[in-house]
Amino acid sequence: MATAGGAAPPAMDEKARRTRDLLASFYNTDPSAAAGAAAPASLARPSPTAAPASPLDSINSASFDPDIYMNVLVEQSNLEGLLQRHVKMAAEIKNLDTDLQMLVYENYNKFISATDTIKRMKTNIVGMEANMDQLLAKITSVQSKSDTVNTSLFDKRENIEKLHRTRNLLRKVQFIYDLPTRLNKCIKTEAYADAVRFFTGAKPIFEAYGDTSFQDCKKASEEAMDLVIQHLQAKLYSDSEPIEARAEAVVLLKQLNFPVDNLKSNLLEKLEDCLLNFQNEPTQASIGDISKTFRAYLIIFPDSERRLIELAQALFSNRYETVRENLKKRIPSTDLLAMLRSLWEDATAIDEVIPEAALPAFSLETTRDIIRQHIATAFLHLQSEISEALVRTHSTSNEELEESQLQTAMEASKIKVSQGCIDLLQEFHHLIDGNIELLVKLRDLIIDWVQEGFQDFFQKLDGHFHVLSGKSKKKSQESTMDSLQIDKVPTVLVLMLAQLCVYIEQTTVPKVTEELASSFFGGGARSYEYGPPFVPGEICRLYRSSGEKFLHHYINMKTQKISKLLNKRFTTPVWIKHKEPREVNMFVDLLLLEINGVVSEVKQILPGIVRRHRHSDSTGSTTSSRSNPMREDMLNRPNTHRARSQFLENHLAKLFEQKMEIFTKVEYTQESVISTVLKLCLKSLQEFVRLQTFNRSGFQQIQLDMEFLKTSLKEFVDDEAAISFLLKEVNNAAHERCLDPIPLEPPILDKLINAKLAKIKEENPNMR
Repeated sequence: MATAGGAAPPAMDEKARRTRDLLASFYNTDPSAAAGAAAPASLARPSPTAAPASPLDSINSASFDPDIYMNVLVEQSNLEGLLQRHVKMAAEIKNLDTDLQMLVYENYNKFISATDTIKRMKTNIVGMEANMDQLLAKITSVQSKSDTVNTSLFDKRENIEKLHRTRNLLRKVQFIYDLPTRLNKCIKTEAYADAVRFFTGAKPIFEAYGDTSFQDCKKASEEAMDLVIQHLQAKLYSDSEPIEARAEAVVLLKQLNFPVDNLKSNLLEKLEDCLLNFQNEPTQASIGDISKTFRAYLIIFPDSERRLIELAQALFSNRYETVRENLKKRIPSTDLLAMLRSLWEDATAIDEVIPEAALPAFSLETTRDIIRQHIATAFLHLQSEISEALVRTHSTSNEELEESQLQTAMEASKIKVSQGCIDLLQEFHHLIDGNIELLVKLRDLIIDWVQEGFQDFFQKLDGHFHVLSGKSKKKSQESTMDSLQIDKVPTVLVLMLAQLCVYIEQTTVPKVTEELASSFFGGGARSYEYGPPFVPGEICRLYRSSGEKFLHHYINMKTQKISKLLNKRFTTPVWIKHKEPREVNMFVDLLLLEINGVVSEVKQILPGIVRRHRHSDSTGSTTSSRSNPMREDMLNRPNTHRARSQFLENHLAKLFEQKMEIFTKVEYTQESVISTVLKLCLKSLQEFVRLQTFNRSGFQQIQLDMEFLKTSLKEFVDDEAAISFLLKEVNNAAHERCLDPIPLEPPILDKLINAKLAKIKEENPNMR
């Protein structure tokens, strides 16, 4: 519990407190200090502002008063409380006695052990003083005899040293006389380093005594050294000699005080040629030679360090530039790693000789840019391959595509996207698995670049899809767009893009996300303010939106094409002067032909089943669907009354007819797309009809065409009710715009339709 003055010290363990009290009492320490140290946190010294401690809490303090303690205890406790306090206090007294007894026993054992140790020390010291006196006497005797020996041998030692100096001098004189012979032998064996060493050793003697008895030796030696200098100069300028031999020749010439500064530029030019040859045909042995050459140059020409640094940096700059050029060819990651490993090892070897060139730091920075460029180039190539796979199918007119060719192209595009991403991940996996030191340093950055690359790749691929579809007028920089004019985008390409967006959203992005999570985890080198490098949810939303746009764009393109064709064919006849219908109008054949084209495209690209089995009432006699008692009764009425009656009948039917939802959400299925195209085309046809004025024959022609379409379009859609409703709306529009709306009689209508069906079957025997 904290006091008013501050936080209380941590509570002392009960056993430790008791032991401390016992030690204090045993060694007669200050009772107040022991009590203050042993008191628990609740008995700590109160602050001036704190309330006084209770007598019941001061039993362990120095100011304990037993009378006050007992009075307070009796006043505040009942009989049962007093008994419990008695039992507790008796147990504490017993524990204290036991602890005190154990403490005394432990200290007694320690005292006995200390006493035994002191006794042994006294026993061991006895007799040591006599031994020390004996040792001192022996040392004094040895010193005395040593002085006697040195005194007796002093004269002989001086004589031996004089003889030794004389012998060395004679050897030197003999070496001087033998020097010309030695130099000639070195010249014959091309041991020029030994010749220079011998001559430089004898040079001080020639300078001191060369004009006396050593004159002939000096002259012969100098003539031999002139020959050595000529040989060294010849070796220096020989192109067949290795660079190390030339460097050694320069060192020897410098030792002979031969002026070599004028040779520096020549040697540096030779070094530049050597570096150029190494750059064209690099080998591991060559980089070792260059490293040794740099070391030799630094020794020979200490002031050439700046030039050597420039040569080394230029060498590696050119080699890394060669790697950059190779990146344009889309080299595999394994080949790139082999190049980078070789460059890193070479840079490390040169750095041991010229650390001032900072080649490892330069290599690390350059490798960082190269790997980032390699990753970006790989994504660009993949985007180009996907684009080529899509455009290659449509390089010719899509009207001439054979059956199942679209399906093959669609599957190839899916494989190119999915497998291309997986192949890229495998390629990039080599970059983070490499054991090169600089790749280990760049691992987190590489992971971030790969994730950022996929995010950017999917976004750019989506933008490229919009360019291919013609929805974006942004010019593409890829060569694949040269073969595909945006103004003439095939409609089937737009449909393929829609389905490909669905595939990327549902299959490719989850695969890439899973692989990134398992193999490219970590990273985090980029700043957190930019957010995560790869956000699959954002990509999925992007492609979901784009897929819907492409699907609607395909429907609009098909609808506009068919509508233009219908408008042209529909506005050509003069409907107010139309002749009596003999057969189904040509625009119906064109409409069915275009719908068949839509079916052919959709069937190969989108999932679902276009055609289905019909019930007997759908494939039975057409008369049953077009003849009814009401119409038979209408035959007996006058034409004018019949037309007026039918007009009123149609309007009354509209009032009581259930509201039908015609246009629903377009799904990625064959039937949904075909139905939507048909509905839009029929809606356009209705608008074309409303802009015309029909005579009786024109109205009857529209009636015949719509009835024939009702039979033919059942094969394409499931939503027969909506199609029938729209066909009926076209017929009603013609009825409203007709001057004399008298319909065809059912027998004539059936006859004309059956004749058209028979003609179609005759032209296409395989058609059902």
